[in-house]
Amino acid sequence: MPITDERVPLHRLTFAPPGPPRRTDLPDGRPAWLFTRYADVHQVINDSRFRRTLLRTPEDSASALVDSPDAMGKLDDVQHLRLRRTVQRAFGPRAVARMTPWVADVVDELADALADHGSPMDLVAHYTRPLPIAVMSRLTGVHDVSDTRLLRWTEHAFATDARDPAEVAEVTREFTEFTTGLLADRRRTPGPDLISSLVQAADGEGGVPEPQLVNLVSTLVVGGYDTAMTMLGNSLLYLLHERPEVWARLAASDEDAAGRLTERLLHLIPLGDPAAHSNPLQAMEDVEVGGVTVRTGEIATVDRGAAGRDPAAFSDAPFGDLFAPLEHPTLAFGGGRHYCLGTWLARAELRLGLHGLAVRFPHLRLSTPADTVAWRHGTITRSPLHLPAAW
Repeated sequence: MPITDERVPLHRLTFAPPGPPRRTDLPDGRPAWLFTRYADVHQVINDSRFRRTLLRTPEDSASALVDSPDAMGKLDDVQHLRLRRTVQRAFGPRAVARMTPWVADVVDELADALADHGSPMDLVAHYTRPLPIAVMSRLTGVHDVSDTRLLRWTEHAFATDARDPAEVAEVTREFTEFTTGLLADRRRTPGPDLISSLVQAADGEGGVPEPQLVNLVSTLVVGGYDTAMTMLGNSLLYLLHERPEVWARLAASDEDAAGRLTERLLHLIPLGDPAAHSNPLQAMEDVEVGGVTVRTGEIATVDRGAAGRDPAAFSDAPFGDLFAPLEHPTLAFGGGRHYCLGTWLARAELRLGLHGLAVRFPHLRLSTPADTVAWRHGTITRSPLHLPAAW
């Protein structure tokens, strides 16, 4: 697992060298196989003979949204496929391609606002936070929730044990009530938004329990916002502080080059400290992986960070040429049946958000040292609270 420090930028995390499968213990004390090599991790997360197993019971978990047994990421078999079918068309490459023009419009509007505001300013307050809020508001049709309320829901939906359990439970109850009411409203008065489409698809599919649909929509409302904000903030911190030559090159690059850079950044900069949240898998039958046999019922866990630095799969200088294509698919969004549904939208927001900002502000720079950046803590993701910048 990574050698981590909550004050260290995520692009500076170091990982133990990947190696052969070995025995380890999960945080709850259960024995497990740990896989760290790219080929082994890729096999495990894509092999249907491995199924999700709860690391903790919902009662023991701070994150009632992520660790709920109703979360799509915790489901398998018919329940998982049924729920996934209700949403996959809305987030596939073709659907996201149709969204791209209005994501680009949001980027342009925010860049205009930055120019009007003038230098210096806070990139988090004026860009990395409002961009995904605007995108998700349009996508979901949720326009009447304040940014403060949405941020509060997000921080508690993806909470770690560092947060007060009673407070997390209260905010979760409030958020669940909001989502339940939202679903009822869209059933009565459907619109052209994603949530109306999901309700209609779930009702047409049949057999989707209401708690699973509530969890799915809740995850979409806050997850789409949190992921994009986190990726943008961490990427800007890295590029502006340590790679100004890459920023200048991005400003002069085309969309294809921006896409290759985006893929590198997604691959190299985790959303959070990888040790903060784990999804162990249980073998449903004997499976050969990396020279060992994982017996039926045994648990497998993976270190995607170490696998992403595996010299057998990737360059020995992963942060070298950030515009070079990745040698193998990134593991950033998981794999197999649990491959993240929001990956194409996340990619589009990061690509358009970085490229559009670089084109408008090619001389953008941080106005504070990276080591003084304050971080969001208490959630399974981590990103800067503020990014003071100038041009």
